[in-house]
Amino acid sequence: MLKRIKFTCVPVLDQIRALEFYTKKLGLKVFTDQPMGDSRWIELKANSAETMVVLLKQPDHKPNSSVPALVFVADNVQETYDDLKAKGVEFAQPPKKESWGEHAILKDSEGNLVLFGTA
Repeated sequence: MLKRIKFTCVPVLDQIRALEFYTKKLGLKVFTDQPMGDSRWIELKANSAETMVVLLKQPDHKPNSSVPALVFVADNVQETYDDLKAKGVEFAQPPKKESWGEHAILKDSEGNLVLFGTA
């Protein structure tokens, strides 16, 4: 029986650039960073989450412009947006309220969309 998700992969062109973005701008912590062939196996963790984010090098990566690669839960969408905007993070959509909750969509260093919102 399946128990939980161990990790999800985010395709990236440049692992060093993506690592800096996800740690310095989004505040994720490095859980594992080790050589893997001609690239690295980089697992990141958000606070107390069990699921890791793997920055998986894909030389032919083309970001999806309509579907988020990741979705995070934020305590306060507007405050998180303001904090990330001040750090120079580019947004595809500022905070927006819907009947199901509030959310915003940012672009990571590789052009992937990342959504964060209320639970």
